[in-house]
Amino acid sequence: MKAHFITGTGTDIGKTWLACALLRHWRAEGRQPAAIKPVLSGFDPLRPQASDAGALLTALGREASNAELDAIAPWRFAAPLSPDMAAAREGRRIDFQQLVGFTRRAASADSCATLVEGVGGVMAPLDATHTVRDWIAASGLPCVLVAGSYLGSLSHTLTALEALQRVGAGVTAIAVNESPGSTVSLDATLETLSRHAHDIPLVGIERAGPQAGMTRLAGLLCPNPFRPYTAPP
Repeated sequence: MKAHFITGTGTDIGKTWLACALLRHWRAEGRQPAAIKPVLSGFDPLRPQASDAGALLTALGREASNAELDAIAPWRFAAPLSPDMAAAREGRRIDFQQLVGFTRRAASADSCATLVEGVGGVMAPLDATHTVRDWIAASGLPCVLVAGSYLGSLSHTLTALEALQRVGAGVTAIAVNESPGSTVSLDATLETLSRHAHDIPLVGIERAGPQAGMTRLAGLLCPNPFRPYTAPP
């Protein structure tokens, strides 16, 4: 599977940062990845480059023009709220079937790797009846669950994982971004998760040196055909 859904245990967990790092990694290898961020809240049209979609476009080497934004982030809302609330403020709604269709078309594009970045956490509401989890399941894409190492992250991560598994969503990896100033170490977080998240690769992303973790994650999602990826023991 060349396409993956990037989701998280909650908001501001580092989904966009992680997606951008993966895109830059693949481009540095001479490859041509793709990415979309279909639903975006908190969007300021006067500063499009500062948005999550703008960051993805920059990582892809493209400008944050209206045409480019329409191509990767058609559902943009101004209010920094959950998508259902942000849409309601503008008298709009997200058509779930259109969203799923848009995602599937993007995922089927001819690219070495395509990332679909979600919005908020796994259970963030999209409308009155659908959440991000429903979007992932309906799109049929495996996902990367992005978590942190802060105190409380273990419960949030395992709860999100159970929610995904309940609808049959495949989880290719759990990427744990090291949380700054946490009283819990990244290593301790990974060790505990390994005892509960059976058979799912865990990738630690160190804040001071993220490259090793990003390289491993990139290899899990899309191995380099010219340099076969070998998982560490």
